[in-house]
Amino acid sequence: MASETITIIDNRTGKQYDVPITDETVRAIDLRQIKVKDDDFGLMTYDPAFMNTAACRSAITFIDGDRGILRYRGYPIEQIADKASFLEVAYLLNEGELPTKPQLEQWTGDIQYHTYVHTNIIKFLEGFRYDAHPMGMLLGIVGALSTFYPDAKHIDDPANRYAQRVRLMAKLPTIAAYIFRHSRGLPYELPRNDLDYIGNFVNMTFSIGGKHEPNPVLQKALEILLILHADHEQNCSTSAVRAVGSSGVDPFSAVSAGIAALYGPSHGGANEAVLVMLDEIGSADRIPAFIDSVKAGHGRLMGFGHRVYKSYDPRAKLIKAVADDVFKQTGLNPKLEIALELERIALSDEYFIKRKLYPNVDFYSGLIYQAMGYPTDYFTVLFAMGRLPGWLAQWEEMINDKEQKIARPRQIFTGKDERAFVPMAKR
Repeated sequence: MASETITIIDNRTGKQYDVPITDETVRAIDLRQIKVKDDDFGLMTYDPAFMNTAACRSAITFIDGDRGILRYRGYPIEQIADKASFLEVAYLLNEGELPTKPQLEQWTGDIQYHTYVHTNIIKFLEGFRYDAHPMGMLLGIVGALSTFYPDAKHIDDPANRYAQRVRLMAKLPTIAAYIFRHSRGLPYELPRNDLDYIGNFVNMTFSIGGKHEPNPVLQKALEILLILHADHEQNCSTSAVRAVGSSGVDPFSAVSAGIAALYGPSHGGANEAVLVMLDEIGSADRIPAFIDSVKAGHGRLMGFGHRVYKSYDPRAKLIKAVADDVFKQTGLNPKLEIALELERIALSDEYFIKRKLYPNVDFYSGLIYQAMGYPTDYFTVLFAMGRLPGWLAQWEEMINDKEQKIARPRQIFTGKDERAFVPMAKR
């Protein structure tokens, strides 16, 4: 008997099964052989929310939640965020290696060439109300891009897939900036390809009359935040991109599915929830009472705890340092004092320590975005900009994975058995 197996004895029949173990997993399909009768469907696994189910093999991002480790293609997030540009990280995630200087120049040039959007996109954007949620606008416009680039459906062509990835990387910042301007009734600022990726986005967002004085500290902080959000394994939005992409649809439609998932308050809206919580607390002297109410089950400590991380989120450590740099430029946000004291108390309280509730990436990111001049309902658009390289890399990996088929989970049927139709007169 091979050592890399698990022996299962079905107590219903007394039969024994040896199931192979590969990469510390068993294939769910191998359980189908376990039956009471030959015409049974076979044993299935039941795993709501995929708490303990691997749906793919991926070489992109590694996370060890217990040890607080996050790596992009093997590189620790601490090194990547400190030393690489956002476009370098995007190239790394999609191509598997850090770019050489010529490769980065080609990648950057390809993206700069595609930063403009069709004027009909602007007409489409103008159809939204002035108070439309930025994520709703982003979702609609990115989905509509598939109609502007019908060649995107040829996903079997590697060169074509590259062209669509470039288009998305180039156009999403332009669309995001136009959404920001639309919400404020400001004229749209055209892309400037003499600026770098982040600088161009900031200019399109904040320029008034064609003039904007860039703050290099704030732009670097924004770049770090986008890098920290660039990929995070098989999270809700990434799984959505993979699942929708598995149908063979174009990448614009697949990415719009990721945007829709990110729109949800349990995913992309968490940093906004932190600011709401800090507003509700109001002042540092009210923190003990708030902590007591959370422990009594009358609220949640937003920005603490994570589905994956059971220690300090490595991104949160980096963001805290970024916050220091930002607030030196913008002045202290009164909420920061509350946040720092809340963190100090929570990290020394046995209740939270025992439950492994540590600050996550959302705890400080909202404060930073707010200090930069972005409204709370726009935070998730910035999150989507950061996550785009990861979505594209995961989509590309899924397309090239020969084991992948169209996503189609099983269910456990809990409805009624067969019954006869009742005519209206007898109901």
